Amino acid sequence: MEPLTIDLWTFDAGVSATSPEAYAEEMTSRVVQSWDDGADVVVFPEYAWMGLAKFVDKKDELRGVADLFWDRLWSGISAQLSRSGKAVVLGTVPWAFAGDQTMRNRAPIICEGRELHQDKLFLTPWEKMLTAGEAVQLWQFRGVTFAVLICFDIEVPELAVELRGRGVDCILVPSATETVLGLERVGRCASARSVELGCYVGVSHIVGRGPSSMVDENVGRLAWFTPSQSVFRICQRETCGDQVDSGFHRLRVELAQDLLSRMRQSTVETNPARLTMASRHVAILPSKLQTEPSLRHTPSNP
Repeated sequence: MEPLTIDLWTFDAGVSATSPEAYAEEMTSRVVQSWDDGADVVVFPEYAWMGLAKFVDKKDELRGVADLFWDRLWSGISAQLSRSGKAVVLGTVPWAFAGDQTMRNRAPIICEGRELHQDKLFLTPWEKMLTAGEAVQLWQFRGVTFAVLICFDIEVPELAVELRGRGVDCILVPSATETVLGLERVGRCASARSVELGCYVGVSHIVGRGPSSMVDENVGRLAWFTPSQSVFRICQRETCGDQVDSGFHRLRVELAQDLLSRMRQSTVETNPARLTMASRHVAILPSKLQTEPSLRHTPSNP
């Protein structure tokens, strides 16, 4: 099986653009560039579209960006980026339910012309105006099973438990973090998910200073993680770009399906991806001083 080539991009929220269409072109042109250069999958970061806030009324910029993107830009973007043998995760953008005030943080995905999406499931304290999504959408591309976990979602171990045994080959993580601590949390948890689920994980961060309070200051680092199993010894198992706070940067990586297949066929190696808590009951004891006689040392010759 030929490896899949994946391009992870940063996106600068403060990019100069004189119209919404020009802003969209900053992303779509880079998707086409990556595809023409040999990439199969392209990934952009969380809230990459909030830079459109400079074109909408500040009184309700989330809904303004949602309406601008989905009503004015989306059909043209989808038509332009529907290409056989190619897929793209277009960062995230607010999405409004028809008929009410509920909004979600949604990642639009175009996979060989199919329009897919993933909503953020766990929201940060500064996303109080949004509603959490309800499910992880697994999708297939050229024999690979993908999941998108948006930023904070990758930090939630319960999601990893739910994904265990579902055959996920690659998790893509569009992220937006304003401090190095947020950047580290996403990266360190992404690495853990790769180990415990036996899958690839790729991280894409927004950078730059944007016109919206959602993306007013951003720092990021592109990253790619593989499982830490013997078949991956030939690989660089943690690939991280430089920490950056502006500009457009690309990290090109490869997803080797044959290595995943060989890893999953092996039964003689320590591998947390093969374990489930359903196989045994583990008690969690209350936190207190243990003074029961069974825990005390008893002399062998009293």
